[in-house]
Amino acid sequence: MRMPRLVTALFLAALATAFPGARHDALAQQKAEGLSEVLSDLLRGAVDSRTDRRVPFGQEQIQLSFAPLVRHVSPAVVNVYATQKVRQTRSPFAGDPFFEQFFGRQQRQRQQNSLGSGVLIDPSGVIVTNFHVIDGADEVRVAMSDGREFQSTILLKDETLDLAILKIEAKDPFPSVDIGDSDALEVGDLVLAIGNPFGVGQTTTSGIVSALARTHVGVSDSSFFIQTDAAINPGNSGGALVNMSGQLVGINTAIYSNSGGSIGIGFAIPSNMVRAVAEAARNGSDFFERPYIGANFEAVTPQIAESLGLERPTGALVTSVTPDGPAAKAGIKAGDVLLAFNDTEIGSVEALGYRIATQPIGAKVKLDVLSQGAKNAVEIELARAPEAANAAEVSIRGRSPFAGTKVAELSPRLAQRLGLRNDSTGVAIIDIAPDSPAAGFGLKARDIVREINGETIDTPEKLRQVAEQDARWWRFTIERDGQLLRQMLRY
Repeated sequence: MRMPRLVTALFLAALATAFPGARHDALAQQKAEGLSEVLSDLLRGAVDSRTDRRVPFGQEQIQLSFAPLVRHVSPAVVNVYATQKVRQTRSPFAGDPFFEQFFGRQQRQRQQNSLGSGVLIDPSGVIVTNFHVIDGADEVRVAMSDGREFQSTILLKDETLDLAILKIEAKDPFPSVDIGDSDALEVGDLVLAIGNPFGVGQTTTSGIVSALARTHVGVSDSSFFIQTDAAINPGNSGGALVNMSGQLVGINTAIYSNSGGSIGIGFAIPSNMVRAVAEAARNGSDFFERPYIGANFEAVTPQIAESLGLERPTGALVTSVTPDGPAAKAGIKAGDVLLAFNDTEIGSVEALGYRIATQPIGAKVKLDVLSQGAKNAVEIELARAPEAANAAEVSIRGRSPFAGTKVAELSPRLAQRLGLRNDSTGVAIIDIAPDSPAAGFGLKARDIVREINGETIDTPEKLRQVAEQDARWWRFTIERDGQLLRQMLRY
């Protein structure tokens, strides 16, 4: 590789300064050419021989532009406007006979709007965005970069992954972006973030992949986040993170900031997770069903790693195994440590959850297992999570703190849907009607009802029977996020 003339000229100038008498000497020219070749050899070390990635060098490469890439991708990035009708409030004239005689019993209704971004991933109009962008929305509209607007339908939403799939309709195909392989990303790769920050309009920022496999970022710990320093701000949520091939490698989701603006720490959900969720929506499912392994896991701490003879804390420690589940059939036992999934190292429990979630139900996968000091490989077939014998949902009415809830018996499948441990048992609240007594008393979906007025709650029918009794005082115990909460109130 020959050095650019500009760099050669710089070497000549340096030599001329060091050797004034040799300003026009042919020897100086030869020395400069020789040094150029040496520097070229050194620069070759900045090129990764395993890939075609390399450090930009030379004036021509520095002047390269992302514009063609942006022109290709930006038409597929849309603005998402979600409108939520907020609980009705009484008119200030309510109860006044004079005003009610002339104006009637008026009630005012407020609307709460949220703004985010989305990405068209299919010419038929399939859009991926964040769950928190459309959470609770009564209406979701999508605005294209060319000014067109569409009413959208929510095909699928998953709070635990913070992903939602929308659909819009038109006669002609929509611009779309291909989904890339997020597992192929490396720290240092160039990426672009495209979205609508602060509602100012579509904006493109550039940066690099700062880190991979980030967890516990406070949004969705079921995912395996990509960290980037490409500027991401409020309104970018649901927007595209694309690689230099114009492929979607992530959905921008969150930022770390004390001020609300970008400080160079942004997070994106990997495209491989997006692909799995989008495929479920295309297949007609209204929720993302993860494959079932039939085991629970905990992190491997430094103390556990030392006791097991591991050089460092890595993998996922098996704490319990469901009888007759996939893990039990493969011979996995409590106390084992899963070290690798399809030859990819498992660094944490979240990493294992991500790898499992991106596989189809029925897939056979290879696990490297440390069991009783010996390492071995086992094959396991990922299954569909089992449903409860009685999967009926029961609505609670009447006059009690539980009026307005919808409850069901927990099963591994329902627990997965609610983001609970797959061995959770009992009766869980799966939905709460707005403006209901249950909503007013602070009950939440995912709460597990353990006891009401001294009665143990073990079936949905038992909960309905107890909750619809006529009582003034209510004592109840619920389990929320692994903690028991006891309440006593008069209603």
